[in-house]
Amino acid sequence: MTDITHARKKAIEGTRLTLEDSLALYEDNDLLFLARCARKMKERKSGKKVFYTVNRHINLTNICKANCPLCAFQVKDGNPHGFILDTQDIDKILSNAQNVKNLSEIHIVSALHPDRTFDYYVNVVRQVKAALPKADVKAFTPVEIVSFSQMTGKSIMEVLTTLKKAGLDSLPGGGAEILSPRVREIICPKKATAQEWLDVMRTAHRLGIRTNASIMYGHIETIRERLEHLFTLRSLQDETHGFQAFMLFPFHPDHTELGEKYQLKRVGSWEDMKMLALSRLILDNIDHIKAFWIMLTMPIAQLALGFGADDLDGTIGEEKIIHAAGAQTRTGITRNELESFIRETGYEPVQRDTFYQEVKG
Repeated sequence: MTDITHARKKAIEGTRLTLEDSLALYEDNDLLFLARCARKMKERKSGKKVFYTVNRHINLTNICKANCPLCAFQVKDGNPHGFILDTQDIDKILSNAQNVKNLSEIHIVSALHPDRTFDYYVNVVRQVKAALPKADVKAFTPVEIVSFSQMTGKSIMEVLTTLKKAGLDSLPGGGAEILSPRVREIICPKKATAQEWLDVMRTAHRLGIRTNASIMYGHIETIRERLEHLFTLRSLQDETHGFQAFMLFPFHPDHTELGEKYQLKRVGSWEDMKMLALSRLILDNIDHIKAFWIMLTMPIAQLALGFGADDLDGTIGEEKIIHAAGAQTRTGITRNELESFIRETGYEPVQRDTFYQEVKG
């Protein structure tokens, strides 16, 4: 067992933590101490800046062949609530997006549709790039990339190369959930394995495609598994340096098979802030930690800026996946509102693009 005094000394100095250090700090449960340490690390990396982006989310379909117990968004093929966007639907979204000042990112994630071909997804990327050539296309989680590889017989390298040529700029970090075979066998048995998720990210980084990373916590994982997930990400980042931001997703159990079976409740804000601060301290090689306001609610996301976060994500416009699981947040927010929330905390709002380059005007 790690001496908590030694672990606290390392945390306050910003020295690299071990798994045992992190477990000791978690169990110590001194939230204000963790906040002070995480805030120091955040300010060493980004000073008084807090980032946001003007972006739009597109969810192409909710019809999914994986049918994961953790997901409230997906439906089976044939369900009357199922949808799939066609070219005209996407054109309408992009036409509206063209009127958004300083729009810098289109974020695309979807379910694993059983019938749509890889060409459909490649053409979506081309369509977005043609309509919004100055916007970054951040699209398709590693889970989707693995599905494209399986449907085409192409390697992960070939799939990513094709998408990059079509205009893909970066990958979102979703689908990681908990990178534990035991956990994934229960919560998402039919989608990409932990190793496959990591292999996609490693390959993307080798191709020069920057990505995000994530965790979904607060379901059936142990605390050790939760923290091991963070150390797995840290190890891959040591190898590739391709992760540019990390975000935390507390599990929303409403309307999910997993939540009903295990009678799960959404973890509280104390747990959210403890995990956020510990993530900032453990992931010392990832520059940015996002407080995803649409998942946390804006008041909690704003509080997260005092616990090591330096990014509130973006304006979003419309989001369906998290709201299907019971999130009560709005589906969009204005740039002025985001900047006001940031200034209230004493930090400086900075509009960014996908790659954390400042956007002026």
